[in-house]
Amino acid sequence: MPVLNRAEFSRTGVVFVALLIAICATGAVAREFRAADTQTEDYPTVQALRYMGALIAERTGGRHEIKVFHSRQLGEEKETIEQTRAGAIDLNRTNVALIGNFVPAMNVLAMPFLFRSIEHMQKVLDGPIGSEILNSFEPYGFVGLAFYDSGARSIYNGVRPVRSIADLKGLRIRVQQSELMSQMIRSLGAEPVEMPYGQVLAGLANHLIDGAENNWPSFVTTDHYKHAGYLALTEHTMSPEVLVISLKAWKSLSADDQTIFREAAQRSSRFMREKWRDLEEQSQRTAQEAGVTIVRDIDRKPFEDAMVRIYVGAERDPAAAALIERIRKVE
Repeated sequence: MPVLNRAEFSRTGVVFVALLIAICATGAVAREFRAADTQTEDYPTVQALRYMGALIAERTGGRHEIKVFHSRQLGEEKETIEQTRAGAIDLNRTNVALIGNFVPAMNVLAMPFLFRSIEHMQKVLDGPIGSEILNSFEPYGFVGLAFYDSGARSIYNGVRPVRSIADLKGLRIRVQQSELMSQMIRSLGAEPVEMPYGQVLAGLANHLIDGAENNWPSFVTTDHYKHAGYLALTEHTMSPEVLVISLKAWKSLSADDQTIFREAAQRSSRFMREKWRDLEEQSQRTAQEAGVTIVRDIDRKPFEDAMVRIYVGAERDPAAAALIERIRKVE
């Protein structure tokens, strides 16, 4: 070990004290934040989380960094949501249908046939309604940071083309681990099978399920299209993804750092949308070239009419009823 003379020791002490004063002044402690995402490394949401991490590292001078765990490294979404709520995971990108088990407003965003188009959904989420929803997370152990796009979800299977509700009868369709999604599939005459995302490919390959429902990129990037050659463009939900931070991690940040995290999350949302559009177009081309039968000429009205009981049940909650009405009024 080198021996410091008195002058060197004095200078070292001055530097240490100056650093300590700087840290105390900002109220910030350097740390690495763990972020969970079930999608693959090159998926738009994973890229967006990394982009957010780069922004935060730059704005904080490297004090804070985000380490992204993709491909279900920290567990399936249901598990990572619970871990985030407990503070074991810092940040989590998840679909609104699953976090709706904890945050009631999320169930509204997952309602089938609520949004008229992707543009309608984005206008709602980018406006006052979206801000209010993100601000409603805190009582449940999370802080909402931003919404990510998730496209429109449609039904696919490996048994037969679906052109009407009658064609769904008897099919075993995988849904997210959400009672709302199970109700929706049941209302359409099919049999819902709640199953973690990571088990769907094996379920299709082994015929444990007949099909599933998801967006274009998820249909293709997971190889579901290789075992489910019929896709019906039902576009029954356009529920977004949401990025949350655990309340525990949020409270560890100074007010200035909280602002940096929020701004970086919002910028990552815009970044993600650009990546998403490119992947969605590419995924459609891949499915078509692989010979997937795409049923586009669907009469959506019978599908929408089948959701009446679900809406009646949801609107028994005055807060949910008011939010549904406000969303529908957005032009």
